[in-house]
Amino acid sequence: MSRIRSKDTNPELSVRKILTALGLRYRLHVSRLPGKPDIVIAKWKTVIFINGCFWHQHKGCRRKFVPKTNIDYWKRKLERNVERQKENIKALKKLNWRVIILWECQTGNEKYIIRKIRRFLYGDN
Repeated sequence: MSRIRSKDTNPELSVRKILTALGLRYRLHVSRLPGKPDIVIAKWKTVIFINGCFWHQHKGCRRKFVPKTNIDYWKRKLERNVERQKENIKALKKLNWRVIILWECQTGNEKYIIRKIRRFLYGDN
């Protein structure tokens, strides 16, 4: 558990690389916003959360599971992670921020990420 990082993870670094290539300026881990989003694109009033499939229980993903030991603890913890993020997204939307959620398993597909970000920001195909 001590080796699990919340910042500068490989999925986050790959998304940041893509954003830089697209010429987008961004800030990292802005603590004054609800949920301390991974990436904030202030010009577009958009935040990006890069979710770990395990920690945020990505539906339909092979990385979504509950550990076999201490099941009650893990179930509560993972459910609370999902709840907390929903609350943070609701708070961000109330402040007129747009939210993009990218999953860890999607970050390996650079074309998908580019397409999703462009479509969200510019309405491009």
